[in-house]
Amino acid sequence: SDLDTFASKTLDAGADLESDHPGFHDEVYRTRRANIVEGAKVYRYGNEIPRVEYSKDETRTWGTVYKKLKELYPKYACSQFNSILPLMEMNCGYSENNIPQLEDISRYLQSCTGFRLRPVCGLLSARDFLNALAFRTFFSTQYIRHHSKPLYTPEPDVCHELLGHVPMFADQDFADFSHEIGLASLGASDADIKRLASCYWFSVEFGLCKEGDEVKAYGAGLLSSFGELEYACAKHRPAGGTFERPEILPWIPSIAADTEYPITTFQPKYFCAESLKGATERMRHFCDTEIKRPFYVTYQPLTNSVLVDRNVKLSNEQTTH
Repeated sequence: SDLDTFASKTLDAGADLESDHPGFHDEVYRTRRANIVEGAKVYRYGNEIPRVEYSKDETRTWGTVYKKLKELYPKYACSQFNSILPLMEMNCGYSENNIPQLEDISRYLQSCTGFRLRPVCGLLSARDFLNALAFRTFFSTQYIRHHSKPLYTPEPDVCHELLGHVPMFADQDFADFSHEIGLASLGASDADIKRLASCYWFSVEFGLCKEGDEVKAYGAGLLSSFGELEYACAKHRPAGGTFERPEILPWIPSIAADTEYPITTFQPKYFCAESLKGATERMRHFCDTEIKRPFYVTYQPLTNSVLVDRNVKLSNEQTTH
């Protein structure tokens, strides 16, 4: 499967930690991560996703994050997320005392929107990650942050994936939005991949949407970060531990595509959509008009494959010799 090929090309090994990582000097933690990563390495498309027997410490870390974020979701998460999370608890085993399994979640998502999960060893390139979305597949880690700092992680972990990203894939508009970015990435130039990755950053990771006179979060980077969730959405100050206020811009993909962003601090700018359906329509228009390729692609849901065809246009200009 192409998805297995994507998954094998990680930029890091998952078990390799930077020196400033909270678990860098913890050999038990590093060994544990390596064991979890090994399951993702041997996984192949179509098989059941390996189940992880999480330890008490790991479950306690998850529970700390889960409880803290659940207190904030009613105030700052979008209505779709708040409607879906109870369904995840009912159907996928989400709870303060249990880390849900990717296989159970993947089956549920497929029944809702056709999206599925695939375990991954570590970080992927923007191209490979976005390409997978074209096949309605989201790559997810299974390891968890270090227990010494449960409210901080320098990288995506199972808390970020399952609390930030996954619930929104059960919403049809959000799933279609993510799928549009994925389809546009197939065969795109490196320059266009960079623009699509920026659109992804300002939407799927840090997107806001309007609900009445308030802004709510639908982006995973916000929904999995208690500090930045409050900072981005709250009207009061201080919020998220700061008196600063971000700039909130209307969701215009052509502008988001060329906007720079930091990766280690709160975002100074966010893009806010009128609705998720409207965000999808604008994204589709951007992909159709600004991502130039000599072909077009069509997704085949029954086979989870993509049909590539030529998009040939005859010129009206006469050529002289």
